[in-house]
Amino acid sequence: MENPPAFPPTKERAFSRPVLAASYVLMAGALLLCLTAHLLTGLLAVCVGFLAARGISRLILAGLMRIGAGRLAPRRLGLIADVLAVALLVASPIAILTGTLSQSREVMLYAPSQYRELLDYVARTVLELRSKLSPDMAVYLPDGAADLQRLVARYLSAQAGSLAMAGRAWLNALLFAYVGIIVGSLAAVTRRNTASGPLTLALRERITLFGEAFQQIVAAQFWIATFNTVLTATFLLFVLPLWNQHLPYTPALITLTFLGGLVPIVGNLVCNGVITVVGLSVSPLTGLACLAFLILIHKAEYLINAKVVGRRTQMVVWELLAVMFAAEAVFGPAGLVAAPLFYAYLKKELQAAGLV
Repeated sequence: MENPPAFPPTKERAFSRPVLAASYVLMAGALLLCLTAHLLTGLLAVCVGFLAARGISRLILAGLMRIGAGRLAPRRLGLIADVLAVALLVASPIAILTGTLSQSREVMLYAPSQYRELLDYVARTVLELRSKLSPDMAVYLPDGAADLQRLVARYLSAQAGSLAMAGRAWLNALLFAYVGIIVGSLAAVTRRNTASGPLTLALRERITLFGEAFQQIVAAQFWIATFNTVLTATFLLFVLPLWNQHLPYTPALITLTFLGGLVPIVGNLVCNGVITVVGLSVSPLTGLACLAFLILIHKAEYLINAKVVGRRTQMVVWELLAVMFAAEAVFGPAGLVAAPLFYAYLKKELQAAGLV
């Protein structure tokens, strides 16, 4: 017996024009609020939590049926599977955070020595550059580790406010993501009320179409992450060794590239930064080669994203590229991330209304 889709297909219903208009306005307002109020992370987490809860619940239900729990009523079995799925999704981030904090003592004990080694390495690199540059240019570089440490301390002191705001932004994003996973998982296992008003049913159709668009974007992003991972693995395992350059932690970097690639645009940027820093730890030339390669991949990300997403969502490349650039100009990085999803949802609404 095949499992039903996570987002069941919408059914044609005859709503009055005021109800339809109200549902469209409420949905558009909610999506715009997510962009302007920095709630996009929470919205994406709600969708992920919904899909994950549905998928995990089905797996648990199938497992219960195999171990002989089928003697219970199907409704009770489904309830047990839903509760276990929600509990797993809620407890997993806490378990990961606990495991990370348990290793923080070792990190704090060894951080000073690692910082000193990194500082000495950077200082040696700077001294080598001083010896190769002309005296007029070398005067602008620090003399050694002590001078370099003072420059770093002065910069961190000047940027303390910006760093604190960035830290709070990341903390808020993580909090919104966790709350979004909880909300999405609870929404996935909540039984629908058949006695709902027309506006509720209309909003349910809007949300269902948005969920279908999210599923298509996630499937497309999987292939994008796979493509980026293959290119990065080829560069790290075959191209760099041709120049007798080898990056440490190559398997971890390849894994990070795939996992980060599942997050549109932003995840790719984070992976690029990490690989560039690791390349700099080998040599400045290796770091420059990594940076050049990853800039090329990042620029190609626009075309790859538009091509793959466009094929799965029946959108041509030029219109998706135009939407991505326009959304980035208006809303910044959040608009760039949200553009494929929001535009795919808009196309679904227009197709459902018979306008395109």
